[in-house]
Amino acid sequence: MTPDAALEALRAHAEPGKAEAMARYHKAARSYLGVGNTAINDLAADWRHSLSLDDRLTLAAGLWDTDIHEARIAAAKVLTQARIRPDDTPVWRMICGWVPEFDAWAIADHACLAGHRRVMADLSRLDEVERWTTSGQMWTRRAALVITLPLTKANHPGAAEAAARDRVLGWAAGYLDDPQWFIQKAVAWWVRDLSKHDVPRAQAFLEEHGARMKPFARAEAAKHL
Repeated sequence: MTPDAALEALRAHAEPGKAEAMARYHKAARSYLGVGNTAINDLAADWRHSLSLDDRLTLAAGLWDTDIHEARIAAAKVLTQARIRPDDTPVWRMICGWVPEFDAWAIADHACLAGHRRVMADLSRLDEVERWTTSGQMWTRRAALVITLPLTKANHPGAAEAAARDRVLGWAAGYLDDPQWFIQKAVAWWVRDLSKHDVPRAQAFLEEHGARMKPFARAEAAKHL
């Protein structure tokens, strides 16, 4: 499956009038085909299951480089996999290479979904993610919280995961004076999801930092407490 063939397969699922609506909704200056998420999911699943890892990396790189909305979503989905054996660096390096190009939430979130398992497979990758927290690019700073969301999920984390939780909460605290809405929303999202599995840490964060949070973010973070 070449990138050109994959792009034609995506175009075959375009819906009349949808591209214009997507451009208005996402507000990022790029091309839109008008393909729904279901079709992208189905195509990406077929490619993921039928191609070797090397071929998927080639396909993902080609789709991403088109700068077409649906193609970039599909590129991320092609690399979204719970277990990659061996969990070597090429997939992680590709995802990290995409991060500076983030300019809208949908593509950023799908790329971060592809990175979730890669972070959890090797927590030393947090060293690289931490460098994103000081980026001058808002979407890169936000990605540091979105890509680490799996750390909020365990009810009984091991010592390494618990330490990683505290590390990311430190990043979140450092974001509280950031005026960007997407950053404040990401902090709230992280603490809210954490509160479902680790009430003491979520409560402690809000008790210490809640007064500095934007009202909407504080309310969202405390939603399940």
